[in-house]
Amino acid sequence: MRRLLRIVFVLFVLAAAAAGFAAWRASVWLHTPIAGLSEPSVFEVERGASLRAIATALNRRGWLDHPQVWIAWARLKKREGDLKAGEYALAPGQTPRSLLETLSSGAVILHGLTFIEGSRVADIRRLIAADESIGQTLTGKSSEDIMGSLGAPGVHPEGQFFPDTYRFARGTSDLELLGMAYKRMQSELDAAWQNRAKDLPLATKYEALILASIIEKETALDSERAKIGGVFIERLKRGMRLQTDPTVIYGIENYDGNIRRADLLRDTPYNTYTRSGLPPTPIALPGSASLRAAVQPEKTDALFFVATGKGDGSHYFSATLAEHNAAVQRYLRRLRQQKTSK
Repeated sequence: MRRLLRIVFVLFVLAAAAAGFAAWRASVWLHTPIAGLSEPSVFEVERGASLRAIATALNRRGWLDHPQVWIAWARLKKREGDLKAGEYALAPGQTPRSLLETLSSGAVILHGLTFIEGSRVADIRRLIAADESIGQTLTGKSSEDIMGSLGAPGVHPEGQFFPDTYRFARGTSDLELLGMAYKRMQSELDAAWQNRAKDLPLATKYEALILASIIEKETALDSERAKIGGVFIERLKRGMRLQTDPTVIYGIENYDGNIRRADLLRDTPYNTYTRSGLPPTPIALPGSASLRAAVQPEKTDALFFVATGKGDGSHYFSATLAEHNAAVQRYLRRLRQQKTSK
């Protein structure tokens, strides 16, 4: 019996020593810089990937030669559910232990996509579809389907997405990205509407959005937006038609870049030469300056404006039709001079 006890004791000591040695080796390995990580690299944690799948992927890259040890350490530290999807920047000198911290941090590499002021919903859909870092889930879906998925069924999609640069992790879906832009537009529009001037001839914030989209398409100069807003507001108050080319263009199928007299005479829901009031929907994505201009327009006696032709995007504003016609003639003369000098 004593001999048996001695054997058991010896085996226990050996097992404890082996366990201690293994723990020491694991600790050394966890704190040793990863040999295969010799230059800055990017690693992607895919959405829904398990801890084992991530460890296997790291092993295949040559960055984790003892994946089971790494898995055991992650579970011991209760980090198994903390690894967040996205791309991570890894640097030389990183250890298996610091690698776990990095992949649990959520400090993913962010991609950027810019929605430009004045663009249409079709433009931003093409932009999103062309970005390989975005998860494509809306291929073949109509804009109506998309608005329904965003919780706005029946809402026309034009003008509903705020133009800005959006930062997102790889794998973010197209619907998630549109959701960011939609919520941002609702927030910006609400703020603008709450701070609107008194006695505006606009019944709803949606009408303000429509007017803002027209202002956005009429000028690229922030310095002019409030004055152009003032012109349109004054025309609406007087019952005058807006007579703005961008709305006519929006109503033309297969627009080729030229607007003709026949286009101005052809009646469509968006032809503000043939119809009074605002068009039925926005015609583009308005930025914050245009939203403000629609609800806080500049007080002006001007009822007309036309491009100056100076090449800086500026306009000449007129209070009377005679003054406006003279400005139009100056603009046309300037255009002819420019063509002659070329």
